[in-house]
Order: sequence, then C-alpha cells, then structure tokens
Amino acid sequence: MLKYLNLALIQFSLILFAHTGQSETLGLGRVATENELKAWDIDIRPDGAGLPAGSGSVLSGEETYTENCASCHGDFGEGIDRWPELAGGFDTLDSEDPVKTIGSYWPYLSTVWDYVHRAMPFGNAQSLTDNDVYSITAYILYLNDLVEEDFELSNKNFSSISLPNENNFFHDNRNTLENKQFVKRCMQNCKPDVKITKRAVVLDVTPDTEIETEQSVPKVEIQEETASLNLQLVKDGEKVFKKCKACHKIGAKAKHGTGPHLNNIYGRIAGSLSDYKKYSKNIINAGNNGLIWDSETLSSFIENPKKYLAGTKMNFKGIKKSTDRNALLEYIKSIASSGN
Repeated sequence: MLKYLNLALIQFSLILFAHTGQSETLGLGRVATENELKAWDIDIRPDGAGLPAGSGSVLSGEETYTENCASCHGDFGEGIDRWPELAGGFDTLDSEDPVKTIGSYWPYLSTVWDYVHRAMPFGNAQSLTDNDVYSITAYILYLNDLVEEDFELSNKNFSSISLPNENNFFHDNRNTLENKQFVKRCMQNCKPDVKITKRAVVLDVTPDTEIETEQSVPKVEIQEETASLNLQLVKDGEKVFKKCKACHKIGAKAKHGTGPHLNNIYGRIAGSLSDYKKYSKNIINAGNNGLIWDSETLSSFIENPKKYLAGTKMNFKGIKKSTDRNALLEYIKSIASSGN
C-alpha cells in the first residue's frame, strides 16, 4: 500500500541525505489523504476481500452490459472481431483450439469483478458504479449458464459462486517446487540437427475458397417451400437477423465467424461443415444421429438453443416469439432461394 505521494522523490531524498549527511527535513511530498488511499486500494482478492457493498441482478446487468460491453464482446459474450469471447468454450481446454472464456477458463469470480471494475469499459475505465459492476458480473454468469435469470449478485453471496475451472489453478509454489523438479531442463534423446522439410506455402494450408461448396457439404433433400416467399416476413426477418449477425454470416461472400455461415442450411446435416472447427461435440453427435436442419428443427433450436441441444456452444438465449422466428427463417430461406 502506498502511504506517501511522490514516492520516487522521497526515495531520492533519502539517498541524498545518506550522501550529504543532511539532517534537516527536505519538505518533499505530503501524507496521502484517506480518499487518495481509497482510490488506490481497489484490488479484490480471490476470497472476495475488498468487495464494496452493493448488488446487481441479471436483468439489470443485461441492460448495462448492452450499453457498455456489447459493442466489443457481443450481445451474448460471443466476441466481435478480435475482441475476446466472454461466454462458452465449455470442454474445449483440452482441444487443439481452446476457447478461453470466463465460463471455461477463468479461475475466480473476484477476477471478473476486479477486471470489469478496474479496466472496463474500454476507453472509459472506472466509470461504472459498484452496482453496475455487480450487475454486469451477474449477467456474464448467466451467459455462461452458471446462474438463473432471476439471480442477483451481491457482496453477501459473492463467495458462494465458484467458476468451473477454479480447481485447475494452484498457488505459485516455484520457490519450493521448481528447484527440485525442473533444474534439469535439457530433453533427452534429441536429434543431432533439425531440418526444415516443408513450409506452409508449399503445403497449401490456406483455403482457396471463402465458403464451403455445396457439393462438399452433406445435404439431404427435403421439401421446403422456397419459391413462394412472404416478402413482408422476409423484411421483418432481416431485422430479427441483427440478433444473429454478430456470430453468423449469410450471402454470397459469407465466411465463418464465431458461428458457421448459414448458406444452404436447409437440408444440411447438423454439424457437417468440414471447414468449421468450432462445433460442439454434442451438435456433431446430433448430426450423426440424424438431426437435419429444416423449418421445424431450426425453429425449435432458435427458440432455446441450450434446451433443445444441451452442450451447444451457441451462447444465445433464444428467440421466444414464434412470429420473430418465422420471420427470421423466411429471411434465411430468401437468401437461399436467391441463389446466394
């Protein structure tokens, strides 16, 4: 804890005094005020020590999150562009492409609260009230399926929440461990020399096409009415699609984002795009067991993704109104029927 301001100048004064033998007070700096000390003392420890009194609910957090966080992290914690994902990634830490989110990787809830309080929102850090931070933290917990929609987080129940990956973190004990076990760092049976045999440009690892071609995607013929579209529904569905476009792209130049592109989704076996590597195991298994995307299955999935398919990585609460779902599906259908 810093007790004095201008600490560097005070240290310099002590050095000067030691060399000159001066005994008089140099008059540098002053004692910090209580408010100044409080402004510095904002760290929150893993056990919750240092938390201010306050509370915030999931419902209020959704609004605060949308206003302050969604522009970078997405409406549902899916991350936009290169901004980090905050939700999902469950059971991916042992994969080749782990998704490290608050729900899958972070050790302590206090780390979440402290980081949001200390550094967010980007460009306007420490502008949130304590209750705002509690609300946003509660909403992030909800996005990761760790609390229910009616949950309220406060300094009183904070320590009762444990993040899924907490037990995989441990205290740094290198002072007693590393010297005993890791002093000998050289590997054994190493090759005498290393030769580069191929380079990435030769291996052609970069895909030549922007989207999966229709011929390479498993597809089942189904009877979907794409010829007679309801134009008003298509127009309404385009507005509803704004809830989806942060993760999913559609159209002639669509690429995979956080989620797979939606081109030619009607009749597609679930989890079958070979160049999309972020499918959950559950959705791949569902496809292997016969799940095919059509109007009925898509509507059921969109209504409540996690209820329809447990374990899905799709961090989306769902579209509850059937009219909105019908409009959205009509819009997606219109893109497919236009030849894109």
